[in-house]
Amino acid sequence: MMAQYLEIKEAHPGALLFYRMGDFYEMFFDDAVAASEALDIALTKRGKLNDQDIPMCGVPVHAAEGYLLTLIRKGFRVGVCEQLEDPAEAKKRGYKAVVKRDVVRLVTPGTLTEDSLLDARRHNFLAAFAEVRDESALAWVDISTGAFNVMTCATNRLSPELARLTPREVLLADGSEMEKVVREAGAAVTDLGRSAFDSTLGEKRLCSLYDVASLDAFGSFTRAQISAMAAIVEYLEITQKGNLPLLRTPVVEGETANMQIDAATRRSLELTHGTTGGRAGSLLATIDRTLTAAGARLLERRLSSPSRHLETIMVRQDAITFLTEDSKLRGTLRDCFRSVHDVDRALSRLALDRGGPRDVAAVRNTLTQAEQVAAYLNDDMPALLAQSAADLTGHNELLDLLDQALVAEPPMLARDGGFIAPGYDAELDEARELRDEGRGVIARMQQQYAELSGVNSLKIKHNNVLGYFIETPATHAEKMMTPPLNETFIHRQTTANQVRFTTVELSDIETRILNAGGRALEIEKRLFSSLRSQVIGQAGRLSAMARALAELDVCCGLSDLARAENWVRPVIDSSRAFELKGGRHPVVEQALKKDGETFVANDCELTDTNIWLLTGPNMAGKSTFLRQNALIAVLAQMGAWVPAQSAHIGLVSQIFSRVGASDDLARGRSTFMVEMVETAAILNQADDRALVILDEIGRGTATYDGLSIAWATLEHLHDVNRCRALFATHYHEMCQLADKLDGVANATVAVREWEGDVIFLHEVRKGTADRSYGVQVARLAGLPPAVVERAKVVLEALEKGDREGGGKQKAIIDDLPLFAAVAAPPAPQTKIEPSKIDAKLKDIFPDDLSPREALALLYELKELAR
Repeated sequence: MMAQYLEIKEAHPGALLFYRMGDFYEMFFDDAVAASEALDIALTKRGKLNDQDIPMCGVPVHAAEGYLLTLIRKGFRVGVCEQLEDPAEAKKRGYKAVVKRDVVRLVTPGTLTEDSLLDARRHNFLAAFAEVRDESALAWVDISTGAFNVMTCATNRLSPELARLTPREVLLADGSEMEKVVREAGAAVTDLGRSAFDSTLGEKRLCSLYDVASLDAFGSFTRAQISAMAAIVEYLEITQKGNLPLLRTPVVEGETANMQIDAATRRSLELTHGTTGGRAGSLLATIDRTLTAAGARLLERRLSSPSRHLETIMVRQDAITFLTEDSKLRGTLRDCFRSVHDVDRALSRLALDRGGPRDVAAVRNTLTQAEQVAAYLNDDMPALLAQSAADLTGHNELLDLLDQALVAEPPMLARDGGFIAPGYDAELDEARELRDEGRGVIARMQQQYAELSGVNSLKIKHNNVLGYFIETPATHAEKMMTPPLNETFIHRQTTANQVRFTTVELSDIETRILNAGGRALEIEKRLFSSLRSQVIGQAGRLSAMARALAELDVCCGLSDLARAENWVRPVIDSSRAFELKGGRHPVVEQALKKDGETFVANDCELTDTNIWLLTGPNMAGKSTFLRQNALIAVLAQMGAWVPAQSAHIGLVSQIFSRVGASDDLARGRSTFMVEMVETAAILNQADDRALVILDEIGRGTATYDGLSIAWATLEHLHDVNRCRALFATHYHEMCQLADKLDGVANATVAVREWEGDVIFLHEVRKGTADRSYGVQVARLAGLPPAVVERAKVVLEALEKGDREGGGKQKAIIDDLPLFAAVAAPPAPQTKIEPSKIDAKLKDIFPDDLSPREALALLYELKELAR
């Protein structure tokens, strides 16, 4: 057995080997050591090799999926090695013959299909990046749904595209220089031999997969695109051991089809992931009202890839507008969606022979709901709804077949049996009748034997070793084994508390029952295989139905959101307009609603002046204002309604965001270096249709260095990039640029001062801020009062020197103890005497006051206040 194990392991050196032994997957040697640590399971030993103990650990087969998920998340790959024959067959070759085993599947991050290993509401992409001479391309597939896409992708675009798709695993040719980029994107890297990326052989491989003579029927592909797609197919053949999933025909995605959003901007805007890395706090979590898994995945794709095609956006808007206005239809459709299953993933499991009766039932139940949904739609509705209705119909023959064949609630596994409905197959009904009648016969025999023996506690039982047997308590052993009973009851086994017997009649019945039960199960398995083939044969039409349901689910969810949150349909055109009235941040607004607070809406107009220079105090809401306008642009171009009173947006080609401070110590970058790298990417890539939001450029270095960088950056955006931009800063000197540059306007976030406190109004107005109120914000943050008072003294001195000029500031700084060469004296402490009211309140204990005393005290305090 160990020789067999080592031979199989040698063929799969990069994977942990789950070696099937009965009801367990066992691991040995280094695999066992690594797995026991990763899974926190006991490490034991079995046998010796070269006088050394062989480490061993194992997991139960029935619980293997949970352990697989843990291993995959920790970066392991797993080879699942199954027994390919029954142990009884192996014994026919000799007493010491080893059961045939082999790896039937390699489990990797990008090739998962089981529901328990996947997030139902997210895609699980496997990608491949290929370079052929001066061309490069990126292909990606979700084998759990069959979606297959490819695009031309320059090397400098790989990082943004990986940020958009978030694949779990990326295939690269051996020696590729892109490995660092892929790892930084958080994906697992798998190196394949360069032969897997050969475009000539790859074209033949793809033609064989789709059973076509040429790929021309699917579109025009570059050599790099064919290379990337072929590498994916080659890898799937390796990991699935030739049992390929259902892959849709590849779709070429244009480089200019979607709004370009780089990785830093996605993190800054928190489109699909919040600050914690999960969905919570993200825009996706805020807008997701889908009721189906496929709808949730489609919504995430739309949000990650807002469209730049005006016609596509308008079609989506028309459907959402129609459903927003017809609340009855929207509610009816959403009720239907609650019973829709994930057909794409069910089809994938069935194609890979990992599916069961419940997957076929999922198809049947979804077909039923699709018929109901189609009944509510017609050709007079917007184009998207009418087309969806067409894709939902025409499945009557398959639906009738599955309705007749399956019971209402089938088991998960075919080997459990009992999933074929009575009356569907006469041969099966006959076998079941014999099996079930046999159970009744056993019950009657038990009663007869109890009466014959006079032992009321006599039972007929069954196990896998003895089959059917008669069991009595040990106290009746002597009676059962002496005449005349021993002539009927044949002794088989004695245990501590029971004695077991059989009879000739019981053995005959057992043979009939076991044969009938096994025969019934074999018939059911054969019928399941037939149903599976029928379903897979219509996979293309079923996938189209699933896509239509997902499209409708997304439209209904977005219209429900628009109606509930008072969002509006934006005007989208090919102009350079950007006019928002009463815009709101969708995520912040929802969070405030939970606390019973109201979000302050603000206007934004970047049509006449392309750039707003935004000043104002910390904590006033500048970053929120910047982000909300970018998020509104994303929502508008994914086809959704937006949180505003009105919106007019000219198509945005790119969105760039440089908001917030963070370092990247792992790559040796300080906060300021990260800020400069991201700013450089914006200035080098932004075109005249881009929307750029920048916050506090230059704050990570010396004041005049930072001011000069921010100044030059704004000038470059205005003169060279000529894009629409929101530029927030605390450098008030930059407000002068509004007088020098025609496309720049000043705006500020309003505040009020009241008795030394700052009140944030969160209102964006035209104009400039007089100061940043940093000291007041520091006090709100809880800095010690002495520090705050000292900061006020220093700030006043610095501002005085700045006003007087001519070196006065330097002289004043030298006079401040803060900058003196000797030990600075303590800051003056202001002693505040308590008022009469304070003194009175100090001696009051509210719990001791009666209502009359409290009223009298209130009058007394009022008198003192005068």
